[in-house]
Amino acid sequence: MIPQSNFMVLAPIVPSREAELRLLLASMNDGPGRVNANNALFPFAQFDQIHVARFLIIDDKTTDDVSAYNLPRPNYPLYLCFLGDIDGDADAFIDDVVKRAENGLTTLFSCCEGFDANTNLRRYVRDHRVQSAANYINWVGRTVSDVREEAALRDALEVFIRSTPPATARDLHRSARKYVRDETAAGRLKLTPEPPTPLGWKIRNTANLIGVPVAAVILSPALLVMGVIGILQLRALEKTDPELCGRCDPAHSDDLALLEDHDVTNQFTAMGSLKPGALRLWTTIAAFFAIDFAAKHIFNRGGLARVRTIHFARWVFLDNRRRAVFFSNYDGSLEAYMDDFINKVGFGLNIAFNGGIGYPKTRWLALDGCSDERNFKEYLRRHQVPTQVWYKAYPGLTAVDLDRNTRIRQGIDADSMSEQQATEWAALL
Repeated sequence: MIPQSNFMVLAPIVPSREAELRLLLASMNDGPGRVNANNALFPFAQFDQIHVARFLIIDDKTTDDVSAYNLPRPNYPLYLCFLGDIDGDADAFIDDVVKRAENGLTTLFSCCEGFDANTNLRRYVRDHRVQSAANYINWVGRTVSDVREEAALRDALEVFIRSTPPATARDLHRSARKYVRDETAAGRLKLTPEPPTPLGWKIRNTANLIGVPVAAVILSPALLVMGVIGILQLRALEKTDPELCGRCDPAHSDDLALLEDHDVTNQFTAMGSLKPGALRLWTTIAAFFAIDFAAKHIFNRGGLARVRTIHFARWVFLDNRRRAVFFSNYDGSLEAYMDDFINKVGFGLNIAFNGGIGYPKTRWLALDGCSDERNFKEYLRRHQVPTQVWYKAYPGLTAVDLDRNTRIRQGIDADSMSEQQATEWAALL
């Protein structure tokens, strides 16, 4: 298989060029929230490796929240952020986009600090890359090509089944396999065989799978003592944490709404300052590390715990770990997305986000918090950042659609099935 990877480029914007940059980003869309996939600055559709990608201005409207801890307001720059989730190696992809979209990227990054007529674009992009603290992929190894081929397969099979006389499920499966073989031979369908998994990725993934638990066992005596002390200290801090969950500015909410619900899938970006103190920072680092490990090895086939609506997501530290930002690509409305998390994995939500200043009060790290639905939703909306340009390679397809289409493809690849298996497979259609 070809595993996915991700990239993120973050560059501070020259203040006097902000308005120009916003106009450039707007020119990449057909309208708010509706990207032109073949726009002149960055033609997303010409890069077959891209699942999702976005350009946005990181503009945190909640920096004053640090005053709740009697800290001075920091003076962060605005950042231009370019990120995406892709098939294959991120370094090779960056080299490719710098070569093929050099003029557009130069135009955009020329609005950023440290970029002038003599700047080497490839070096600039590489120097401004930022690594994720945690990353989630809905289905590791399912490429953009797989998604498109499997969607075409499902469409073709639905047409075929409507014109096929009633038969037993096993007979239907056999005739469908013959139909697909004929259509593939005629060039009307394409089903690319799965390529070998890169050896380097397999070694790194296996080393992580084995190494982390082994290290945890070796360090368990120290980790247990530190964990008990830490959780007791954390509980004392939780009792005095301020909540900043006031009503979101309606104008901000309206601006965000203009960018949402143009397809079955939406983008989401939220950020904020982290609570002060080493304990809070290390708790957040540990939470992100655990999420990343679980996403790599446990939740990598169609769902993050019981949440099946997320395509890709990542958590990233900014500004020497004083702030964090969360990026997600999810199906359905924002309201349904938040409800999904609250109702299914609320404890995980608390663990992942309670390090943010103003988050609804938690208890013992995992309890309460987002269970106060009104406060949580206001907190999240208030910390949300508009995404100026967002691209998805397969509009109209949800994560559940992709899962179903993959299972249909797996059924076609199966030489034979029992009647029960064939019945379950036919139900997918």
